[in-house]
Order: sequence, then C-alpha cells, then structure tokens
Amino acid sequence: MGARYGSIRPGKAWLDTNGKPIQAHGFSVFYNEKEKLYYWYGENKEHTKKGGTIWHWGVRLYVSADLYNWEDKGLIIPPTPDDLQSPLHPTYCMDRPHIIYCEKTKKYVAWLKIMAGEVSQFMSVMTADKFEGPYTFVHKVYKPLEMDSGDFALHVDEKTKKAYIFYERPHFQLICATLTEDYTEVTGEYSVHYDGLLPPYTREAPTFFERGGKKYLFTSGTSGYYPNQSKVCMFDDYHGEYVDLGDPCMDDGTDTTFNSQITSVLRLPGTDNYIACADRWMPQWWVPKMARQVLFGMERHFQDYKPDTSPKKAHPLPGVETKHGENTFKSRYVWLPIEWEGDKPVIRWRDEWNIQDLK
Repeated sequence: MGARYGSIRPGKAWLDTNGKPIQAHGFSVFYNEKEKLYYWYGENKEHTKKGGTIWHWGVRLYVSADLYNWEDKGLIIPPTPDDLQSPLHPTYCMDRPHIIYCEKTKKYVAWLKIMAGEVSQFMSVMTADKFEGPYTFVHKVYKPLEMDSGDFALHVDEKTKKAYIFYERPHFQLICATLTEDYTEVTGEYSVHYDGLLPPYTREAPTFFERGGKKYLFTSGTSGYYPNQSKVCMFDDYHGEYVDLGDPCMDDGTDTTFNSQITSVLRLPGTDNYIACADRWMPQWWVPKMARQVLFGMERHFQDYKPDTSPKKAHPLPGVETKHGENTFKSRYVWLPIEWEGDKPVIRWRDEWNIQDLK
C-alpha cells in the first residue's frame, strides 16, 4: 500500500501500511545503515484485553524509509502459547525487549524483562544469527547479580565494545552493570544510582543515549500504567556519578511526560537531531487531577516499604495462566524532537511535526 502519513502526530492513532494499529510497545527504534531503513520493534499487544490471560503476543518488527509509514514485518520473537514452562508464554508479562549485536560472537543478543507469579521479575536472554531471528534461549530465567530486575536498557560502547545494562531494582534502586564479552550475562562490576527512592519517585524505564561525548539517561517515575514525571541525568563514566538535570519536559503542567513514558531515543543518521520516542499506555488517563491522586496514593502506600535486598535465586515458572487487569491494546505513541539548553535535553509538545522541521 502507498504512503499514509506525511508527518508525526504525537498521541494520535498510528496505523501501519496495512491499515492496522502499530503494535510495538516498550520499544526501540534504530537506523539500519545497510538497509537504509528505520527499524521499530517492541511488545505486540494485538490480543491483549482487560480481564484476559494474554499479556503479549511476541515481539513485532516494523520498517520504514521515512519514519512516518511503517510496514509490518511480523514477529521476530514469537510467543509460545502451548508451553506454560516457557517465559514466552503469552500469559507471562514480557516487557521491553532490547536487542544488541555482539561483534565478538557475531550474534544478536535479546534481553527480555519477564514477570511471572512467585518468580517475580527476571530476565530471559536469547541469541540469533540474524536480527530477524530465530532466537534461542541462553537463559530462560536469569537474575542479574542475584537481584530482581525491572525495566531496563542495553548499550554497547562504540569505542570499547563493552556492553552495559541499566535496570530498576524494584522499587528502590537503579543499577548499571557491565555485561560479559558475549553480552549474555553480567560480570561482577556494577554501580548503584538513584538509591533509596520509593514509588512514585523510584526510577524505571531507563533510556540511554549519547551526544557530544556526554552520556544521558531518561527515566520515569513508577505508578503502574499511570503516566509519571520524567527525569534526565548526565554522566561521563557508566559507573561514576550521575548528575540529575531534572524534568526534560518543558511546559508540561501535568508532570506526566505529556501522558507518556519514554522508551527509546533515535538519532537521525548524519545529523545532530534526536527524537524521544514514548508509549502512551492509557490514552484515556491524561487527567491531571487523576495523575496527582495516583501519585499521592503511591506515596501513602509505600511510605513504610522496606526494600528486600536478599539474594534472589531463579525458580521454576508457575505454570498457570493469569488474568490481567490492564488493557494496553489501544496504547498509542508520543514521538517528540529533543531540543537542547546547554547540555540539557529538553522536550516540548507539538501537535504535529515532520522531519524537515528539524533541519
């Protein structure tokens, strides 16, 4: 089918070239230099509904030449609906897939956040010879540093080729850990950041990017699927001091990241232009009064919370289907350009914009 869009409209329905809603949430976007195409992959929610037992239906890939019109390329990591002992069974909460390439092993390495009953929060790690798969398990249930692990980001340093994982240790720390040479495990090297913050202020949804030799992380507050205020920090050393620069969202009177949660930053190839790409998980919830009530409730609920710092061992999967109260089938996307005030990245709302606006 032909082109459908000639601009980006944050928060509006976004259909693929077949006329279906794009289903790639908790996602990453990057430019494939060889193919001269943009790749967008994330959680497929096409079968998710409130009260149902399906949380996800695999990881879906879309490609585009212009960032506006996206072709569905299908599932690169499919679900396993007939195997309740697989972390990819659609009843388990598979979130935020991230894929990096390891030059040493010539493998694509996928990390997936999974939540499943008493096993709590852990990672599954898979590898493939091609980005599109097929992927096979290296670890089905993996606890980095014997910790529970929540939302996360992966990054490969261009100079050293060392890889790092940034993850929330639910719900009181942000961890940065160095990966092994094959990128499938963590080494013993790690650092702790944003220590001791409790919901709704603990930091989740870390999103890494670089500019001008400086390293940055966008992070979100924590209150389930309700939108939260973002923060951005800057640092030079992965395991050094992270300097908090505050909320990057300008004139956002709701303190909810424009009712979204940042999950990826895309640098347009050959330019100094960056786009903050986010999920609007619950479009119907953009109500400032509701958001503030949720935050107040989270403060009260967690005021006596005592973080569990004991080592976490891997356990068998529960092997039962679970009903889910959230309906993320209708989640939308908020993509906005990043501007700069000195070294600080800032984001301003735009009802509609196009790539030419950035040049």
